[in-house]
Amino acid sequence: MTARPASGDAEGPGAAAARFTGRRVTAERPLSGALAEVGLGDGQVVMVKRGDQPGAVRAEAAGLRWLADAGAVRVPAVYGHDRHWLVTERVPSGTPSARAAARFGRELAALHTSGAPAFGAPPPDGPADAYIGLAPMRNVPGTDWPRWYAEHRVLPYLRRAVDGGTVRSAEATVVERVCERLPELAGPAEPPARLHGDLWNGNVLWDAHGQVWLIDPAAHGGHRETDLAMLHLFGCPQLDRVLDGYQEAAPLADGWRGRVGLHQLFPLLVHTVLFGRGYAEQTLAVARAALAG
Repeated sequence: MTARPASGDAEGPGAAAARFTGRRVTAERPLSGALAEVGLGDGQVVMVKRGDQPGAVRAEAAGLRWLADAGAVRVPAVYGHDRHWLVTERVPSGTPSARAAARFGRELAALHTSGAPAFGAPPPDGPADAYIGLAPMRNVPGTDWPRWYAEHRVLPYLRRAVDGGTVRSAEATVVERVCERLPELAGPAEPPARLHGDLWNGNVLWDAHGQVWLIDPAAHGGHRETDLAMLHLFGCPQLDRVLDGYQEAAPLADGWRGRVGLHQLFPLLVHTVLFGRGYAEQTLAVARAALAG
């Protein structure tokens, strides 16, 4: 379904679900301040999410469709969206398994190798000014990954952290040195991959039928090791099996394990900006290890 004009800020999730699906609402269960499950008259349950940041809903809807277009990973269908509301398919919850994890690794590899026009390229119809979680994330296309990653992923959040007092100016130099050395630290050049972009464990859903689904993307063109580094950073059930499946489908370049920290600098700095000093300490430790390694 295509986007429709918003019907007003006072609308609730049930009304949004009815408007986008054309079906009667029978139940509504809030899951958080921004997310609700809504039951429909035909027995289906949909997820309704509210986003008030400018362009946030549009970016997420475009990201879901772009990931789905690759035909590689499962993502919830988008039933409709406007400036404030996103209505999507609900994923029935299940238990992680080794078999599903290996299959997910192969599917993630296929997603990445489906490619992107450039590093930093937004999804088709997606805005350049997007979000990763609650943090603004600007998608500016580039052709050289080390330079693009430094200029458009690491340094903007480092500056925010310094301006906010979470990282001291003297400490910031260690991250800046990593950025200067990225051309030699980044490993072999790779083509732009189609990234989920916010691949922490909470955005990886294991369904009741032994399949893995991805939700809440911050999709863009990037380096495939970045998605994998985020899985490492925040944990993922059966991660070794996921990596086995990935390597079977699209082997990673030699030395990739030693580069995990480089790719974690971006999400760590985002979390530093959003959640404070604890993540700043982790960021600095990762940066020092990258320089020492």
